[in-house]
Amino acid sequence: MRDAITSLTSSAPTATGLLLQPDDPVCQQDLALDRYDEHFKPYAEEYLALPNRLPETILGWLDRYVEPARDHFGDALLLLSHFYMGGEIVKLVERYGGVVSDSYVLALQAQRNPTKTVIVESAVHFMAETVSILASPQQQVWITNPRAGCTMEMMAKDWMVMPAINQLIARYGDELATVAYMNTSGRLKAIAGRTGGAVCTSSNAHLVVQDVLDTADRVLFLPDEHLGRNTAAKLGIPDEHIVTLPHPSNMPADWTLGDVSGGLERLDAATLILWGGFCGVHTVFEVEQVTWWKDKGWDVHVHPESTREVVQAADGSGSTNYLWNVVSQAPQGAKLAIGTEGHFVQNAIERGRQRGVEVRHLADIPGTPAAGCGCATMSRNDPPHLAGMLDLLRRGEAPDINRVLPGDMIDDSTGLRTRLNQAEQDTLVRDATRALQRMVDITEAAS
Repeated sequence: MRDAITSLTSSAPTATGLLLQPDDPVCQQDLALDRYDEHFKPYAEEYLALPNRLPETILGWLDRYVEPARDHFGDALLLLSHFYMGGEIVKLVERYGGVVSDSYVLALQAQRNPTKTVIVESAVHFMAETVSILASPQQQVWITNPRAGCTMEMMAKDWMVMPAINQLIARYGDELATVAYMNTSGRLKAIAGRTGGAVCTSSNAHLVVQDVLDTADRVLFLPDEHLGRNTAAKLGIPDEHIVTLPHPSNMPADWTLGDVSGGLERLDAATLILWGGFCGVHTVFEVEQVTWWKDKGWDVHVHPESTREVVQAADGSGSTNYLWNVVSQAPQGAKLAIGTEGHFVQNAIERGRQRGVEVRHLADIPGTPAAGCGCATMSRNDPPHLAGMLDLLRRGEAPDINRVLPGDMIDDSTGLRTRLNQAEQDTLVRDATRALQRMVDITEAAS
């Protein structure tokens, strides 16, 4: 039986306020036809043949597929999308009655909406998998494109992490607990549950790590080194009590704990052990960019997957919900430079314009190379995948590769999937839910 997980009133999604304007073309670049699996190619061919990318044209085409699916499934259908999706997907999902938010809020949607039995997510695979972990047996979770992944999550596959975890457990036993960032697979979230740890998000990582350290001597933090360092700074953990394991590509097969910088003596003194992963989008930001905007009177807010130096130089840092609220609640006339994924900032620019707030991308400095880097893997979700997924579901022809179950692993290059058997899935759900529940309990207690 899948355990219930407490939901927080503070985690309720809010409308973005974004609208499809008649003369504004969608911002996402079209994918080539060979980037679509066979089931979706007919929809892609139609989409690519449309005369333009204006909302009137796209909505007329999309309605042919989305509205019959909405009529067919009725209140059982729930559409989800992450803030980082290209503007048209965020706007389209919300237009069709869906929920747009950060990964924490999205993860809770299945349980918070038990009557929604067909859940379709336009986001990355680890987000859809987390929804499936917390879903009831009668709820089905689907992703519009299973190849939509997260490069940070790809740096910490269970087969990469387990050799290090096994050595750490052998040395420290119950003194070690794992905190798995939301940007991990269910397999790593289950490891967090089994080792007495928890899942965390970018907004509650300091709360979770502190709580786990009340019951364990040291924490293995997966997979983002920079969120780990920013969390340590919030908690006052000094650098000499932090050890970073090598980036996976630099970890040889015969690697041992004694190979860490400073050796076993340094490791034994560590409070926080960081996996050497990172987000390629958020590590492009530099302190000089923060200083440039602040010198011109702008407030700077960044995501805590940025480096520690950038976060400390900024006026504030937090999750996508935090950043969205900074824009949505800023007084008229405010000037905000935002350091995060490019599609999000494009949406934030539009949101700010609605409210008389000027928003720019942190790296968008005149005279420097073009900025606004978006998450390329998340952008693999697009209108043809949304239309095709809903139409194929309505017709009972949805490809099984788009169904997301706990423990599923997708090769984002080949599209091949590895799936656990039922007993393995049940064990994963039990352990991962324990870690997720602890996160929610900690966050609720703090609020």
